[in-house]
Amino acid sequence: MKDLYNAYVSKNIVLEPTASGILTNLTFSVKDVFSIKGYTNTAGNPDWFRTHKAANQTATVIETLLQAGATMKGTTHTDELMYSLNGENFHYGTPDNPKAPGHIPGGSSSGSAVAASAGVVDFTIGTDTGGSVRIPSSYCGIYGIRPTHGAVSVTGLIPLAESFDTVGWMAEDSEMLLKVGKVLLPDQSSEDEPFSNFILAEDAWALAEEETRRELEGFIGVLKQVGNVKKAPISAEGLSVWADTFRIIQAIEIWEEHGNWVESVKPTFGPGISDRFVWASTLEKSEHSHQFEIKEEVRKKLSLFLGTEGVLVIPTAPAPAPLKGLSDKELEERRTKTMQLSCIAGIAGLPQVTLPVANVDGKPVGLSLIANHNQDLRLLKLAKRLQFEGVGRS
Repeated sequence: MKDLYNAYVSKNIVLEPTASGILTNLTFSVKDVFSIKGYTNTAGNPDWFRTHKAANQTATVIETLLQAGATMKGTTHTDELMYSLNGENFHYGTPDNPKAPGHIPGGSSSGSAVAASAGVVDFTIGTDTGGSVRIPSSYCGIYGIRPTHGAVSVTGLIPLAESFDTVGWMAEDSEMLLKVGKVLLPDQSSEDEPFSNFILAEDAWALAEEETRRELEGFIGVLKQVGNVKKAPISAEGLSVWADTFRIIQAIEIWEEHGNWVESVKPTFGPGISDRFVWASTLEKSEHSHQFEIKEEVRKKLSLFLGTEGVLVIPTAPAPAPLKGLSDKELEERRTKTMQLSCIAGIAGLPQVTLPVANVDGKPVGLSLIANHNQDLRLLKLAKRLQFEGVGRS
């Protein structure tokens, strides 16, 4: 298998299907943070690779896909320990964005997004803690899902922040995204019921750059063909408060998970990643009880707000993929703004699907749909319907 886009850590590792099923004859690649028996993950960092042993068993999500008939081909690049949204790896290089040459692919599921966008395999598996499937999906012009937190097994996954970590997947086609969802997601009794209410989150749309907002708004008419559309703000505190809450809790959990390793190994991290770990090391959980209270309040509020019929509609990212090689300051400013969008589903544990609906100056931009907990399959069916209706593309 050729790696024309630098998407792969190991392109030749292959796991054959263990049974037949709805994924028979389909191929997939996985982010290099899922355990594979006899294989040592890099987690995007050579020091991690050096200090860890080969896995004793294969991650549950991979085994589930193999049992459904799919063939695994290759492990894909990630940002260091999944702690970034950019896709630029100091050690292993940056995967090339097939839909926006010269621009970053987004991270941390960068290689998986690139492989799906290039059509190297039928679908790819990534992880999404703070936006790591949704943002690269938007930048690379593909469909991607962050499922309800806890809906898909994370057994065999290198953790980042436990209360936010999810297993997501990406594909060039919404029908493929749904097919994988039928394998990975638990049975959901209401999956055939269509949604009727679409809420344009005004405070989220205000974060999009003008041209991105204008291009995405061009598709609201199609939403009106399948349900009621209204506008409403969703955050009384402000999305910047939600993003800060997410950022602090995530960092606390990251340091609880990886702090001992960082202090004992003293790994070499690239710019940005290093700064985040240093900052995370300074946080004391006991001093941030208010953030945990906000998290629970937002979760309850959004669940009540959405009910069974509501879908939040927001830009996936504020703009198309930035150019490669921007300064750390520029990238951090973009990350801060992007996190105000991606934190919505993250902090509340909600499922979110991003659709490649438009282009700005030839670069993809995604539109996202967020539903209530455990409405994942309904959401994936909505994405398929919208692609058929004209929102998105094959």
